[in-house]
Order: sequence, then C-alpha cells, then structure tokens
Amino acid sequence: MAGSTARGAKAHRRPWWARAVHAVWAYVRRAPGTYAWLAILLVTTQVIRHVDPATADRILERRSTNLHHLQVSPVRVLVTSALWIAGGGWPFYFLLYNLFHVPAERWLGTLRWISVAALAHVGATYLSEGVLGWAIHRGLASPRALYTLDYGVSYALAGVVAVLTYLIVRPWRYLYAVGVLVVYGLGVQQSRDYTSIGHFSAALIGFACYPLTRDRPGSFDPVASVRAVRRRVRGRSGRPTPSARSSVWRVWRVTGAGAAGQVSRRSGSVVPR
Repeated sequence: MAGSTARGAKAHRRPWWARAVHAVWAYVRRAPGTYAWLAILLVTTQVIRHVDPATADRILERRSTNLHHLQVSPVRVLVTSALWIAGGGWPFYFLLYNLFHVPAERWLGTLRWISVAALAHVGATYLSEGVLGWAIHRGLASPRALYTLDYGVSYALAGVVAVLTYLIVRPWRYLYAVGVLVVYGLGVQQSRDYTSIGHFSAALIGFACYPLTRDRPGSFDPVASVRAVRRRVRGRSGRPTPSARSSVWRVWRVTGAGAAGQVSRRSGSVVPR
C-alpha cells in the first residue's frame, strides 16, 4: 500500500521544467517593480542596438537630463532618462538589480523602494547638473555642455545601494556604509566630473532615506549567512540539516537574492556615469 502511494505521488509529480518555472515566478513576483523596470530596460536596449548610430543619438538626446531639457521639460526627461541603459549592457544590470534592487524592494515594499530610487535619481541629477551649470557660468566648462547626453539608471542604483545599509545588522552595517562612501568618494577623487558628483550625491540621498526604513521588519547578517552555508555544505547527507535550513531562512527571508552605470557624452567624448 505504501509502495503504491509512493508510486502515485511520483506519477503526479510535476516535471522539472514546470517546477523551475514555478520557482522563477515565485522569485520574480516578490519584487515586481524591479523586474518590470528590467523588462523595460531590455526593450529599450534592443531598440538602441537595432537602429543606426544617428537615430540612437536622436532618441537619447530627447531623453537626456541635460541643463537645456531640465529647463524646458524636466518631468519628461527625468522619467524617460531612467528607462535607458548607458553602458555595461543589460546582463550586467540584471546582475546589479538582483544584488541591490531586489532585496531593497522586498524589504521596503515597492512604494518605499521606488521612492528611494526616484529621490536619488532626481536629486542627484539636479545636484550634478547644478555643478555643471556653475562650471559653465564660471567659464570652466564649454557652453556646449548645456546639451550633454546624460541618461541612465546608476543614480537610482547608488541611492538603493546606500539605503541597504540599514538592512544590515551592526557592526557590519558600518563597514558596508564606509565601503559605499569609499567607492563613490574615489569616483569623485579620480574622475572629478559632474557624473561622479552625481553618484556620490545619490549615495548620500540614499543614506538620508533612513526614515523610510525605520519600521521595516527583518535584517541581514552576513556572518550568519556564511555560517549557514557552511553547515549546509558540511551536512553528512548532502542536504541541509533542519538548523541549517532555518538559519538560511532567517537570513534571507527578507532579502532574497552593485554599482556602475551611466554614461554621459559631452561634446563627443564619453564620460563614465
């Protein structure tokens, strides 16, 4: 009777590909905003890839958050500039979004997560373009910089990278925060251009979004995560022990699963953003 039940259960077991699809869908639906954004970026990336360079420049120029467009149509360009990838390629951003946006959206919720991303994107754009406008006014930059191609998603990403500081338990939280400041601070020191200032500003805005995180449950302990993985690997049966499974769940239940980004072209040159 028991053997018959086991055979029946095996017969009704879904095929591996159906289980894989279910697992992927369960993962994706926990961060719907992130994957909707990635889907849009995939489409726009394919558009740029399949048009000639002149057409691509016209498309991106219309969506550039340069000083001219920020004066004429700020809302339009602030929204549309975040729907195009300016370097690194879509697979690279797929990785970064899973590392940073996915855990942030799961932890904060979609509304708070997109609020952090939008604040960083808009705030850093205005701060960096303000620095560029000051440089033009002082004669330190060419007036042609008013029409610089400036678009992409890395300001929003930098803000989300920074806000994840508050998900990490102490004392690792402080180490992570220092790492974020060092990475973006070195960008300013090495590049000394307005886009590196934008990245650093976006990270500071992310840190300033602490009020959005205060009542959010859950935390991430990197040391506990490593220990849980080690226990899982060392399991005699080749499967995680109940304690290891519960540790992994506690560590990852909120987070689930970096930062480079945009490119601005100024007077024919390519400037990392």
